[in-house]
Amino acid sequence: MEESIIDLQSDEYFMGEALRLAHRARAQDEVPVGAVLVRDGRIIARAHNQVEQLKDATAHAEMLAITQAEAAIEDWRLTECDLYVTKEPCPMCAGAIVHARVRRVVFGCLSPKDGAAGSLMNLLQHPKLNHRCQLTSGVLQAECGFLLQAFFREKRSGTMLPS
Repeated sequence: MEESIIDLQSDEYFMGEALRLAHRARAQDEVPVGAVLVRDGRIIARAHNQVEQLKDATAHAEMLAITQAEAAIEDWRLTECDLYVTKEPCPMCAGAIVHARVRRVVFGCLSPKDGAAGSLMNLLQHPKLNHRCQLTSGVLQAECGFLLQAFFREKRSGTMLPS
């Protein structure tokens, strides 16, 4: 009988960590999006959406994780960092990601209405901007998408189920 080995450096592992944060956001009645920033194979920042809690439209998981990562490495340039986020970044977050010069963005599910990594537009690889990120999409896509769909379905029906 062969034991499965968890690869602690894999995209699935880090997205799993972001997904755990998304579940935490949902438990706090926030849009369930989680993000982690990784440098040299180690998570240096973890965040989830806190827009409602902080009463701040900019308190998206990506924005909060970028701020934490910059503090952790004491530099605003995140050129050696990879961002894992459960949902495709919006234009605001994509702009911050480009300005912080994040090396790579890995996301779970698409966001057709506001996605800025290929769905609606692609700011992360726009040829006229001063930085372009490597992109990987669809990592744990089903899990990430289901969590968001369930959250909004419950919001529309007026019932919140346990996460």
